[in-house]
Amino acid sequence: MNFKMKATLAGAAAALAMASVPGTAMARDTISIVGSSTVYPFATVVAERFGRNTDFATPKIESTGSGGGMKLFCQGVGLQHPDVTNASRRMKSSEFELCQKNGVKEITEVQIGYDGLAVANSVKAKDMDISLRDLFLALAKEVPNPNGKEELVANPYKTWKEVNPALPNVKIEVVGPPPTSGTRDSFNELGIEGGCKTFPWLKAMKSEDKSKYKAVCRSIREDGAYVEAGENDNLIVQKLESNPSAVGVFGYSFLEENTSIVKPVTIGGVAPGPETVSSGEYPMSRSMFFYVKKAHVGVVPGIEGYVKEFTSERAWGNDGYLVEKGLIPSADSEREKWGKQAKNLQPMTGKEFK
Repeated sequence: MNFKMKATLAGAAAALAMASVPGTAMARDTISIVGSSTVYPFATVVAERFGRNTDFATPKIESTGSGGGMKLFCQGVGLQHPDVTNASRRMKSSEFELCQKNGVKEITEVQIGYDGLAVANSVKAKDMDISLRDLFLALAKEVPNPNGKEELVANPYKTWKEVNPALPNVKIEVVGPPPTSGTRDSFNELGIEGGCKTFPWLKAMKSEDKSKYKAVCRSIREDGAYVEAGENDNLIVQKLESNPSAVGVFGYSFLEENTSIVKPVTIGGVAPGPETVSSGEYPMSRSMFFYVKKAHVGVVPGIEGYVKEFTSERAWGNDGYLVEKGLIPSADSEREKWGKQAKNLQPMTGKEFK
């Protein structure tokens, strides 16, 4: 039996298995991808090249946010559900458990590279350098009492100068992503929690009461100082252009694409860039991922080819076409590891969360 016949039989068997899933929709020949708005531009470039250079249809990609994508991806197996989801942070254990509960048993995880979580303002605004502590004090729902007592109070700060006398006397107005976004998850963890931990008594709370610690160190105020701009990072850039006194939060790749409009707010004197992000010197660096539903491979045409294109050196390598879009490549050894995992469609075991 030749390879082509084997592949055809394997696809037919997978399709038959899929057809037995209750509520399965009619067959489709286009890969369905959902998830992160940060990964979206990279995935779109790969999809367009894949569609242009193969006989397969160009994959359909929706920017739903990392959290929203995980929910859709984990709803079940069947052609009415997505094949791939993008994420600007790693899948959570609760999401993995939801997938398992809904029959999405075999999931391949692929780290595609790095992105810096940029804080930026308009090129028309004054340069700013802030610390993670400044970010926490400016945006947390509750902060340490300004009188020095080790107690929490509702955030009283109205201007950046009130937070830190060295900062401009400008109203705190930060435009950023909503809770469904992986960028928001990363910002809460790397930025807000990063600043929270600079207070020893709050850091100690983590071992005493983890739930309370998370509630304090990852919660953002809801009094108008933080403005949710939806899942469209381009909209944040537009808002900064029209309001030079505002500050925005989005992926480094969007900063790279809009240097004529926005510039970085340095964190502790460090600006995001390929070297500072990949080395970890920039304090808000993060990994980006996509996840493949193995049950759909061989049923929806082209999934393996799309994964192969995304993990090729011409795409994610040091001189790959995704670097031009702002991707910061993983180290050679990391790419080799993740590339092998992608090629073999190696499923996650659950041990990744331990």
